[in-house]
Amino acid sequence: MPKNKQTTNKGKVIIPIAVIALLFLGIGIGMGYFKKNLYTVMKVPDFELTDQNNKKITNKDMLGKVYLVEFFYSKCPTICPVMNTNMKAIQNQINSSEFGIVSISIDPENDTPEALKEHANRIGAKSPNWHFLTGDRTYIGNLADKFNIYVGDKEDDAESLNHSGMIALVDQEGNIRCRYNKENMPILYYSGLNYEDPEGKNPRLNGKYHPDREILIEDIKKLLK
Repeated sequence: MPKNKQTTNKGKVIIPIAVIALLFLGIGIGMGYFKKNLYTVMKVPDFELTDQNNKKITNKDMLGKVYLVEFFYSKCPTICPVMNTNMKAIQNQINSSEFGIVSISIDPENDTPEALKEHANRIGAKSPNWHFLTGDRTYIGNLADKFNIYVGDKEDDAESLNHSGMIALVDQEGNIRCRYNKENMPILYYSGLNYEDPEGKNPRLNGKYHPDREILIEDIKKLLK
């Protein structure tokens, strides 16, 4: 009888250990899922605008490509030059005809196709798939709302325009995608800004860290595979 009792007690111990082992295995698999897979935020909103070459560009033209979307304007004295610099760095590292960038001006009155072409040349936008888009101001404001990216109302001076520094990542099927953060929650959008810390907590125009640029490059490469 003692022997049988000992076996029974062992059985009671073995079952919880097995359950715990499976639990940790599941957590490990889950963590791997969040690390390797990208979250689908939503379909990219429909758009039709004019690029720096005076050519109509729509979201349908971008199907089959992985691309980034930002809202900016060429006369912006603060965050736009930082965003454009980070975009240029991504352009230089992603050497693929299947990758593109869509930079939408929120100051179309000043950012004509000619002005945008000059801006593109000035910042070194070499890729034929980097489109600087302009159009109707109200249309662009509504488009930004559909992206859920903040763009303020236009003031008298173009330099007073407020807007977000967030970037959308779009896959080949026209879905906005993103990675998960450390808490396994989707980040939704990526920051185009620089930071004074590698964790990306304190934005600074002349910051030497740009953590989201690095993870964007990683996630673009995932989608291009």
